Amino acid sequence: MGSVFWLSLRQLGGRWRMALVLLLAVLPVGLSLLFHFLGGGEEADKRDYINFMLEGLFVGGIMPISMMALSTAAFGNEIEDGTLVYLVLKPISRWKIALHKLLASVAIGGPLLVISGVIVTMVGLNASFQPALAVGVSLFAGAAAYAAIFTWAGLMSRFAIAIALIYVFFWEGLVSSLITGIEYFSVRSYTLALMHGMDESTFEELSERVIELPAAIIGTAAVILISFLLTVRRLRRMDAS
Repeated sequence: MGSVFWLSLRQLGGRWRMALVLLLAVLPVGLSLLFHFLGGGEEADKRDYINFMLEGLFVGGIMPISMMALSTAAFGNEIEDGTLVYLVLKPISRWKIALHKLLASVAIGGPLLVISGVIVTMVGLNASFQPALAVGVSLFAGAAAYAAIFTWAGLMSRFAIAIALIYVFFWEGLVSSLITGIEYFSVRSYTLALMHGMDESTFEELSERVIELPAAIIGTAAVILISFLLTVRRLRRMDAS
């Protein structure tokens, strides 16, 4: 795909970062197995499982933290050692640099989250193909949206992780639960709406607190596109750095 993409894969595939992402991916699988063997499979258990495991833990915590660890570091090495200016001076279009950085984060984090989410769904809900597909697609879309936001944040500030944490836990976790309408500007909300929209019967528990499916699709696409364009714009402004 390009030297920038493969270089980014090597940078993001560092030992400690991969260990963290793998641990986060394995954690809900272990908990789902525990739930499966200890739970009774009653309807109340399924509701609790969706609320706690999928919505609260996976979509609300595992997914954003995993992508934050990867994507805020997409330009990390270049910023830390001052070589970012040399990267943007290479005869490579700025949009290609931004795209390869974004794709590297998604290529590492996306499949791990999807595999983990599908296993968690199939084990905890005794689910068939459709619920697993709904979870897999929604998690991949959410991971891509978070990757786009956090890649831009990592390029804009050395405090990108702090900014990402504030966005995830304050904006999406607290503010969106208190103020009506904020959920239309939340990646977490988009992910849950995609999950529910693709399989309303299995995820009926989410029906009263998710936005409309078309709004979630448009919102996810808009977040990815706008964040990507902001990243490209930032890179272009660095030409004179």
